[in-house]
This record gives sequence, C-alpha cells and structure tokens, in this order.
Amino acid sequence: WHKVILAASSDYFRAMFTLGMKESNQPFVNLPFLLASELEVLIGCSYSGILALSWSCVFEITSTALQLQYQPALSMCLNFLQQEINPQSCLDVASFANAYGMVQLLEVAEDFVLRQFQKVACTSKFKDLPAKQLLKYLNSLSLCVPSELVVFRAVVSWIQAKPKIRLRLAKELMKTIHFPLMTFKEFKEVRNQNMWSEHSLKELYETIFEDFCSIEVAPQNQCRIYLPKESLVLIGGDQISEDLGTRSISRDLWFGNSLRNHMGIKKAMEWRKLGEMPDPARFGHEVAVLKGQLYVIGGKQYYGVDDTLNSTYRYDPLRNNWETLAEMRERRCSFSVVVLDGKIYAIGGHCDPEYRDSVERYCPATNSWSYTCPLDLPLSGHVAKVLQGQIFISGGLNNDYLCLASTFLYHPERGSTYLDNMSKPRAYHCMETLGGCLYVAGGMTTHDNVNATDQLACEMYNPAADSWTSFPPLPVPHMGAGSAVLEGKFYVLGGYSQEDYSDMKMVHRYDPATQQWENMGKMPGPNNDIRATVLCLPTSKVLLKNHSSLFATSKVLLANLTVLNGRGLR
Repeated sequence: WHKVILAASSDYFRAMFTLGMKESNQPFVNLPFLLASELEVLIGCSYSGILALSWSCVFEITSTALQLQYQPALSMCLNFLQQEINPQSCLDVASFANAYGMVQLLEVAEDFVLRQFQKVACTSKFKDLPAKQLLKYLNSLSLCVPSELVVFRAVVSWIQAKPKIRLRLAKELMKTIHFPLMTFKEFKEVRNQNMWSEHSLKELYETIFEDFCSIEVAPQNQCRIYLPKESLVLIGGDQISEDLGTRSISRDLWFGNSLRNHMGIKKAMEWRKLGEMPDPARFGHEVAVLKGQLYVIGGKQYYGVDDTLNSTYRYDPLRNNWETLAEMRERRCSFSVVVLDGKIYAIGGHCDPEYRDSVERYCPATNSWSYTCPLDLPLSGHVAKVLQGQIFISGGLNNDYLCLASTFLYHPERGSTYLDNMSKPRAYHCMETLGGCLYVAGGMTTHDNVNATDQLACEMYNPAADSWTSFPPLPVPHMGAGSAVLEGKFYVLGGYSQEDYSDMKMVHRYDPATQQWENMGKMPGPNNDIRATVLCLPTSKVLLKNHSSLFATSKVLLANLTVLNGRGLR
C-alpha cells in the first residue's frame, strides 16, 4: 500500500515504481539521501491529509517535498510559507525561494519585506542581507516607509553590523535616502549619528547636510514615490464649478496610481483617469467588488424628483469593458451595498418622496434581484459593512429626517438584531472594517430634532465587547464622502459641509498605528456623494500572469533531479 500511496502522491516515486526500474520489484528500497523520519512525515501526510508544520521544520520538509515532487505535502508547505510569513521569517523565505527558483514564492516574500520594511529592518536577519539585495529593496517603488528616517535607521544598523567591510558602501546606500524630505527634528537624529566621526565619512555627511539645506531640491529627491499593490478607485459623484454657480455630475473613474511623501509631513495621492462608466452620470450611488469586478448600482442622475436609478453595471478591469446587468426591483439612492457569500445586497435608501425599508439581493449566477427580509424601519444615508461574516448597519436618517445612533446586525432571513448605539447620531457618514473593528467617521448629525450640523467626531466599534470608543476627530467636515481601506489605513475622500454646503476637496487618511489623521492631498475631480473602493488593476495582474505557475521554474529543476536520482537507483 505504501508504494501505491507514494506513486499517487509523488512524480518521483511514480517514475520509480511504474517505469520499469528495478525498485518496482524490490520488497525494500534504499533511499540514502532521505531520512526515515522525513519519509514517515510524507507518507503520514498522504494518509491523513495532515502535516504538522512550524518554522523550525518547514524549510526541510519543503525541500524534501520538492526533491520528491510530493504534491500533497508541497502544497501544504507553500500555503504555510505564504500565510504564516512574518517580519522574522520573510527574509529566510525569500532566500529559500531564490535558491529553489520558486518565482512566485520569492515575489510574495520580497513584497512582504517591502510592505513591512520598518518591522523587517528591526530584525537580526536584516543585518545579514547581502548588499546587492539591500540596495534592490531600498530602490524599489514598492518600499513602504512612513518617513525617510526609517530608511536612514535601517541603513545605519546594516552598516554598523559589519562596519569594517560595509562603511565603504555608505555613500551608495545614502543615495537611496531622500534627506530633503526630512523634518528638522528627523535630521537632528541624522546629524547626531556617531558614524560621522569616521574620517572617511566626513565628506559624505557634508554632502548630505548641503542636500538637506538646499533650496533647490533635485527632482529625484522632491518626493518618495510608493506604488500600492491595489488601487484606490473613485466612481461618479458631483462637484461645483469654479465660479460656484453650477454643479456637474460625473461618469468618471479615477485611480490612485501612487502615494507620494513630500517634504516634512506633506503627503499626496497621484490620481490618474481610469475611464468612464456608461450613461448616465450619477451620484448617491453604490459600488461593490465581487471576484475582482466592479459593480455600480443605483444612485441619482440629476437633482429632481424622478431622477433616481435602479440600473446595475459591471466593470471588468482585465478586459476594460462594461456589462449591463439586471435592474434592481426598486430605484434607490443614498442606500448601502455589501457583498456576502458571493451575493450583493442593496439595503434601504431613498426614492423621492419615500425612504426604503426593503432589501434586495443580486445573484451573479442568475443575473437577478430578489427581495430578502426588510429592515425594521425605512433608512437612508446609513452604512452597511460585512465583518466576521455578518452585516453591520450604522446610523442613517429615518422618515422624520432625524439622524440615528443605532447599530444593528442585519440577517437576510432573520432581520435585525440591535447592538450598542453609537455615542453620536449620524448619517451620510463613512464606515469601514479594519483590524476586526468598525471605524466610523464624518457625516452629519441633528440637534434638538431640528438643526443639522457637521459631525466631526469619530468612533470605533468592537464587536467582541459590543461597545463604541472614540478616536481622534476629523480635522474638517466630510459629509457624503467616499471611503475605503488601503493597506491598513482608513481613507475618507471628498464630501462637503452640511453647514455651508461648501465642497471638501481633500483626502484624509487615518492610521490606527499612530492614531492620527493625515492630509493626503486633493481629490482629482468630483468629490460629493462619490463612492470609493479598492481594485486590483491590470498592471499588477499582468505581472502575476507572467508567472504561469507557482512551481514553473522549480518543476524543471525537479524533473532533472528525478531523472538523475532514478538513474542512480538502477
């Protein structure tokens, strides 16, 4: 039975036992290159489907599984290496993948190093990086750092690990740091670095100091450009004209091509045009992403009474085309949309003169909308998000145009289950899931059942404790803004002020690590009643398509190993 199991699980053993080699007829086969314990682990994996893995053994088991082309164990090992990768192990994973020619695993590991560079640079293994590899990371547009000081500290720690042989590389390494982008406080730490007492580095420091103080900054040092893995996409919305006399509704789609760190704490998103959605232009609509495709649903096409839409479109970023889908059963604007279990839910909303309590579910397989359990009351301007496989809904306006502080779970068959209220009532706000919690920001609130004002207060909901806690307020109003989470940070984009109806053309980003809001520059165009989401656009997908298989390169290597080992066993 062991032979059958081995042949079914491994190309190596299949060749050994089915291609006429002498081992196919032997009662015992000697495998001098393989430990009995390693073979026992692999056979056990084939019988049970279980493989006990840890960082202390995964590289050895993966190496053996590769050599024997033992697919069940190999798949589990590769899943472990990718899913459990962390700052302490990522450099080992990169080194291992490079040694075995595993292109996609190497890409995953190096991407982790670049996105988590600040944490990786604090590990002991970072100091053992070859100079060539370090320079590759430092020059990458995927290097994610909050400031140039992080890069400087990393370079200094690497040099000081082996100063006798690495000081000569200081000049080349320092070229990767944009010193003019530092604040005076940050550069003070650079100036006080003991390394400059080395006679050979005094001229280098003088050059760095001149660069920092220079009024005319070289183009390559004017900002640090960072390319996110996914793109923040803006869809539709409206904006006021330059003369403040008219408003225009948009069909535009914009995407954030890069993030740019400028001097000091100044940051900005570089926006580029992605295309246009089909007619009509719209605002107050909703968007969803399902299986990498963008859905644009409902909204309003003008400012009148009969302008609410029920149309649904789907955009495929790989093919760059739009498809018209089945219409919702009801027209909706100022509603909310979520994706749960492969289906899209359109919840509540507004269609003059009524607010909606109905909920519809879209099934992509049948291209049809159907009703599910309604809400307890009509709602507009609320937000729904999926967290831990459940639909959470916060705030909104009721039929009396009053902002609500309610939070509840919505189930498509069982209806609503109420949770702890927000401390502040709000509507037309933003809510996103981040780190297992819900973050709420912006919108409007009502006082004395009469006056509507901007809501700057922000709150975070912890589902485990069923409680809300505050976090720093927004610096400016963001009512009817778009929002999204990109790489662990909460973006609030555009909107307007309820109090004076002025447009808010700024992008703000909340970083839970620093508990601060950052100004990320201006919106590219439309900014009111806009929608935002995160998409993987073709530029990143093409790179993945070029790697046709996780094992493409390693399979060639292993095929040769199989032939050689097979001949040796004859």
